[in-house]
Amino acid sequence: MNTASTTAANDDPHGHGSESEHVRITVNAQYVVMPDKHATGAEIKQAAISAGVPIQPDFVLSEVRPNGEQKIVPDEKKLSLKDGDEFWAIPGDDNS
Repeated sequence: MNTASTTAANDDPHGHGSESEHVRITVNAQYVVMPDKHATGAEIKQAAISAGVPIQPDFVLSEVRPNGEQKIVPDEKKLSLKDGDEFWAIPGDDNS
């Protein structure tokens, strides 16, 4: 019965379980927990939608850089995420 020690090891926040590392980011100033530290622009938008952020899959996603500049993230672009990363998603063709 080694189940308890296995569970404790999996729950250890300082363990080596980088495969299941959750990352907390913000999209349009709302917290979104990503299941992994690597995600595409499309995956970030989908996670945000699932978390209740009022955006659509066709919105344009931008990463907010430390200097305040924004860089567009294409849907197919894979990013390395870290806690605190900030993104904005806005409608792509705002012709109003």
